[in-house]
Amino acid sequence: MFFYNWIMIYYVPNLGYNFYTCTVKTNFAVNLYIMEAKKNLILILASVGTFVEALDIAIINLTIPSIQEQFNIGPETVQWLQTLYVLFFGGFLIIGGKLADQVGRKKIFLAGSALFMLTSLGAGLSSDFSSLAIFRAFQGLGAALIMPSALSIVTHTFKGTQERNRAVGIFSSFAAIGSGSGLSLGGIISTYLSWHWVFLINVPVLLITLIFAFRYLPEDHKGDQPARTDLLSGILMVAGLLSLTYGTHEFIYIFEQPFLVGGSLLVSILLLVAVILRLRHTEEPLIDLKILKHRSLNVSNTAFFALGAFFIGFLFLISLMLQKDMGYTAAASGLLLVPFSIMSALLAKFILPLISRRLNSGQMGILGWSFMLAGAILLLLSVHFDHPLTIVLMGAACISGIGMTFCFTALSVLGIQDVEPGHYGIASGMGSTSYFLGAGIGLSFMSLMNQIFPSDHAVGDLNFMILILYAIISILLLSYFAFRYSKLKKADIAVSLD
Repeated sequence: MFFYNWIMIYYVPNLGYNFYTCTVKTNFAVNLYIMEAKKNLILILASVGTFVEALDIAIINLTIPSIQEQFNIGPETVQWLQTLYVLFFGGFLIIGGKLADQVGRKKIFLAGSALFMLTSLGAGLSSDFSSLAIFRAFQGLGAALIMPSALSIVTHTFKGTQERNRAVGIFSSFAAIGSGSGLSLGGIISTYLSWHWVFLINVPVLLITLIFAFRYLPEDHKGDQPARTDLLSGILMVAGLLSLTYGTHEFIYIFEQPFLVGGSLLVSILLLVAVILRLRHTEEPLIDLKILKHRSLNVSNTAFFALGAFFIGFLFLISLMLQKDMGYTAAASGLLLVPFSIMSALLAKFILPLISRRLNSGQMGILGWSFMLAGAILLLLSVHFDHPLTIVLMGAACISGIGMTFCFTALSVLGIQDVEPGHYGIASGMGSTSYFLGAGIGLSFMSLMNQIFPSDHAVGDLNFMILILYAIISILLLSYFAFRYSKLKKADIAVSLD
């Protein structure tokens, strides 16, 4: 055998060199394939985490009537399941991002996923509403740890600009799919199984994710001197917002329980003032208040707050309207709303890029809020015309299918429009926090109004009047900003010409 090999190498020119080169290229291709496969697995693991937390915001809405029936509670009580989730999610979101940077992306992702899995198990096995509400709150905390750490894992795994943009796009699409499929999936599960499985379905998904994440996510690299995380400010802020939300929700009983309700509102003021003072004077604040000098960021956060109050309120109301006022099952209600998730995805893919070339972020925000306003008006009309399905679905299309897509994109861009690149992360985090805090406080305010002005319907006209008010305020705010921005831009052009 050796003799034949020697003959071949001696008489066939460059055979040895070609064999060596071919081997190197083959090994390189195999290694490259393995590296790409591992990076794609990391992307899938991170995306599954954010898919689950996005899913749980929407999935519970169509199970609300079933939960009300089992625990014999009204809408003003069951809304705490959504309020607690979004308040803990929004309140701890910035802390989750800072912990991911300082403690480690993998550690925080694993901790958040484990917490979300265990609280989902607890919520699914709950036999009383108080336990369910507590587990739901800590689900929000788990989500606040998962979302920023998962995004950080993606952005640090994919280094090149093009591959990073592609990866972030896939990551974001998982969140969008989770939000879009939540209503239909929740309706089907609630109808054919029970509301318990809306939470229990998370357990096997996250268990598999945890096993693979522990094995395949890249290890964290310790920094030289990790900065301290301002946990106290975050805890004080969440406590203050919870106290404010409770005081708002129970304000109708102010004369019956003046010390409890009035004390809750007073404590909330004191706690939130303490947060502001701490942010001003601590060396490493949770949020650098100097970033609030940017008017575009303040307008974006205010509009995001209104958007959270509007959209999460809409999801809560449309589920009650379809099931209690119109008589559809949870499964049928979910399937009726599926096309609008598809519409939103198609709009984002094909129409949004064209619109963004013609309109700036403020103008696009006005366009999006105009659709939100039109949708709320259509839903208000449906209440007065005995809920015709066509009008209800047209209203839902304007809000969920079109308006939300334009609003969320426009406000996200507006929030970082004038911010220094080094502060993009905190500015984006503030937008998400404003959205979820608006959702929690907005639901409590709507519940209060329903108690003061009760309706014969499960969803009365006052509910949609409140949504209309949010839309009008946001349109006026964005119109004023767009007007001032155009004047300042003209002034800058005039100065440059001089």
